[in-house]
Formats: sequence, structure tokens, C-alpha cells
Amino acid sequence: MENQFFIDSEYLSKEALRKKHRIETNPSSRKNHMEYLPGMDKIESDVCKNVMEQMNSFDYSKYTEEDVKAALRHDKCTIEDFKALLSPAAQAYLEQMAERARLETSKHFGNTVYLFTPLYIANYCENYCVYCGFNCYNHIKRMKLSIEQIEKEMQVIADSGMEEILILTGESRSQSDINYIGEACKLARKYFRMVGLEIYPVNTDEYKYLHDCGADYVTVFQETYDTEKYEKLHLLGAKRVWPYRFDAQERALMGGMRGVAFSALLGLSDFRKDALASALHVYFLQRKYPHAEMSLSCPRLRPIVNNEKISPLDVHEKELCQIICAYRIFLPFVGITVSSRESASFRNGIVKIAATKVSAGVSTGIGDHESKYTGKEAVDAAGDEQFEIDDNRSLDAMYKDIAEEGLQPVLNDYLYV
Repeated sequence: MENQFFIDSEYLSKEALRKKHRIETNPSSRKNHMEYLPGMDKIESDVCKNVMEQMNSFDYSKYTEEDVKAALRHDKCTIEDFKALLSPAAQAYLEQMAERARLETSKHFGNTVYLFTPLYIANYCENYCVYCGFNCYNHIKRMKLSIEQIEKEMQVIADSGMEEILILTGESRSQSDINYIGEACKLARKYFRMVGLEIYPVNTDEYKYLHDCGADYVTVFQETYDTEKYEKLHLLGAKRVWPYRFDAQERALMGGMRGVAFSALLGLSDFRKDALASALHVYFLQRKYPHAEMSLSCPRLRPIVNNEKISPLDVHEKELCQIICAYRIFLPFVGITVSSRESASFRNGIVKIAATKVSAGVSTGIGDHESKYTGKEAVDAAGDEQFEIDDNRSLDAMYKDIAEEGLQPVLNDYLYV
């Protein structure tokens, strides 16, 4: 039976519930989620059409065990093979998939595992996404770090030995404008060799500006490629515009970013179709921008502040392992990130098979790295977190655990010359 925790309004605040009911009883008040808002770049690209045609025609129930065995025999995994590996029929062959994925990972990445940490610098948001802890109708402690506070947090993280950082904000242009994010990138370039961004989607010229400020790559979660479900989950805000979000990575590449990362939030909709679409998004963009570095993340829903009942729809660890192994077999050259949403035991196992990048020393709150890393009181009583994490290991602990597995932990995979 479909899990309704992130859709059913009984778990929303009273204010959010009233807003949701007004929207549902008066659909004409909602903006069309497929129409661009004024000022949004609209690029000409066939990537979306190609991805959606494949996803919409994907009937995973038709694939048999013979299809799965054939896919595993092929030296090169085709789109049809990938579909078979995502199907329920493939679950009986998870061990064989894991072995094939391990061989592909070893062939293209050796035994290295890359480490990074996220830094949330603001949690203000102008979107109403009913599953997210930052949504504008969730009553949480909001906070935006000053430039001085950002630098202090970065110093603490850099002192731990970390060399790659991912800067995140809530999706609010008014509170976290492009200049503010750009200044954070300039600071990050002083302390880290790699600087990533996970912010609201922006226009091509804005991505160029952020790249000029020091950003190397951009991560955007499409959340779900199911446009009908997307419309139900994103009730207000610029994030509601599905096609603008879909094209964000391509705009980032057009703006000069070296790399881009993709993901669906597994458990919002049919996870097999979302996994297919995420990988094909990479697949078709790779062929259009062969110089670019691309990677996939594999996040599942996690509980949020004021709603501990949120959970992924039918995506258990076995299903997540199947998806990650299928990703590796289909896209052998692409990095795969598994976040601290997952347990330490799962991450310890999956890095030996298919994942190439993990986060460490993670906090999804605002301004609390100093307290977490040093034990000092948090900056101005830190802002609330976006979601709960499961793996709380520090960089030192993660580094040690990876090394004990016979793998090589790596803090940086790129050098500027």
C-alpha cells in the first residue's frame, strides 16, 4: 500500500494544512508546474525528451530472469540491459550483480573512496515541498550564516583535514542570493581544493558567475522524474517548475562548471522509474558534454523536524543495493555517492562494491560544525537541520574504517596546475 506520510496532510502543521487544503480545493490558484516563471532561462535541449520517453515506456514487470542473465553476460550494458537490472526479476541475482559491479568499480576507480563534507550556510526556503524539513511552512529555527561565520565554519572543517566541501542553502533567492553564495565560494577556495554547490537552480550566466567565484561542480536533486507526483509534492515556489529544475545541470555545464551530479530522492515515487530516469539523465548528457565529470547520488527519504514518520516508499537496503549495482554496471565511469542518510554498515559494504564517494563529519544543521568538531557551543544556537542522518562518523573515523576495509581513502581527486 502506498506510503502517504509525505503526502497526507495529517502530518503537516496546521498552517501548512490550511494552505494545502486551499490549494487542493482551488486548483486554479496553482501555477502550472510545467510552465517557466519570468526570468528563468529556457534552453533548447533534447535530453529531457529522451529521458522521459524511456521512463514513461518502462514496464519493469515484463523483464524475466533470462533478461537479467543476458544483461550480466554482455560486456557492455545497454539501456535495455539496464532496465532488466532494475526490474524485480533481478533481485534474485543481486549477488551476481554485486560481483559484476565490484569488477567494474575496480577496473575504473581502483580501490579508492573519496571523502567530502557538506556545509549548510542557510536554511531559509521559499518552496512548499511537503517532505522537506526546510519547507516554508515547517516551523523550524531559521538561520543564515554571516560571511564571518561561514569562514569560521570552513576553518573548523579544513582543520579536520577535509579537502572537499559541498556548500548548501535552502532554496530562497531573497535570503541566499547569488552574490552571497558567490562570496561563500570565494572563501571556500581559500580552504579547499574542491568546491561543490547544492543550491536552488539558477540561470546559465549565474552558474558562470559562481564558477568564476570558485565553484567546481553543481548537484541538483530532481526529487522525482514523475511529473504528476512532482506536482502533488511541490505546492508553491520556484521549485514547482519541473522542467527548469530538470535542465539545471545542463545550464551549469553551459556556464562552465567542470562537473555535475544528479539524483532522485528515492521513495517519493516509483523508485525503479526514478532510478532509470536519473541514470539516463547522466547517460544522455554525457554524450552531449563528453568533457564533463558526472556523478550519481542515491539518497532515500529520511525523517525531518516535526515529521518523524516520513519514510521511503518501498526502498529498503536490498533495493538500494540493487539500484547502486545497476548504476555501476550501466555507467562504469560515473562516480556514485552514498550519503550519511544511510547506516555505517551499509556504507561500509557498498564502498567495497560500487560506491566511490561518501560524506564524513556531516551536519545538516546551520552553524554547528564548530560545536560538533570541537565541543564548543554552536554559533548563535544553530539553525535546525534539513533531515536526520544515520551515519554520524567523523572524518577520522570514516578514514580509519575505509582503510581497514583494504580501500584507499582519498581527500582530493583533482589538482589545479
